Amino acid sequence: MVWGSFTPAHILSLALGGLGLWGLYLALRRASQKVQIAVLGALSFAGIAAIVFNLLAWGAPLDYLPLHLCSLNAMVLPVAVLSRNKTLCNLLLVWSLGALAALVANWAVAEAQVCSWVFVFYYFPHVLEFGIPILLFRLGLVKKDERCIGSTLGISALAYTLVHFANLALIRRGIWANYMYSIAPENPLLAAFYRVIPYSYWYMYLVVPILAVYLLILYAPQLRKGKG
Repeated sequence: MVWGSFTPAHILSLALGGLGLWGLYLALRRASQKVQIAVLGALSFAGIAAIVFNLLAWGAPLDYLPLHLCSLNAMVLPVAVLSRNKTLCNLLLVWSLGALAALVANWAVAEAQVCSWVFVFYYFPHVLEFGIPILLFRLGLVKKDERCIGSTLGISALAYTLVHFANLALIRRGIWANYMYSIAPENPLLAAFYRVIPYSYWYMYLVVPILAVYLLILYAPQLRKGKG
C-alpha cells in the first residue's frame, strides 16, 4: 500500500500516531521518573537511527545531511531528554513542529510503501520527535518557562543562519543544497512567503510572526501568572 498524501492511509497514520503518543503517555504517567526518562530516552534515539539510515541508504550522503529542522531536533532530543535541560526542552517545543509539518506535508515520501523501510525510518522517528518533547512536559519531567522564549528564538535563528551558510558552501562546490529551505521554497506555503519577500534566506523570516503567536499561546499561563 502506498502511503500517499492526504489519502485514507496517510490520514489514518496521522491518527494512529496521535493515539500512539497518547497511549505512551497513559503507560508512563504512573511510572517512576527513572522509568519515564529511560523509556523516553531510548525512544529519543529513533531520529538518530533515521539520520544514519538516510546517510547510508541512498548513496548520496551530501543530499541527506542532518541539516533540516527535523534532523536538528533528532540530534538534540536525546540530550534534552536525558539531561532535562530547561533551555533545550523548551526549544524543542518549537522545533518539534518541524516533525509535525513533515508528517502532514509528507510529499517527499508520499510514494513510499507503508511496509517499506523508507516509511518506517520516516514515520516513526517523526512521530516521536513531535511527541516526546510534549510528553516531557505532560509528565512533569520539565516545566515550561517563558524566560526561554528569547533563547528559543535566538538558537533557532542561529541554527537557520548556519544552515544557510552550509547550503551556500555546498552550492559553491556544485552540489545543490536547500536545507531548511533557506535557498528556495519547496511547498505552497513557503512559495507564498517567497512571493512576499522574494529573497533567499530572508523570506523564511515570515515564519516569525506565526511563531510569535504560537509562543504567546504556548506560554500564556506563565505570562499571565508573571503579570499577576
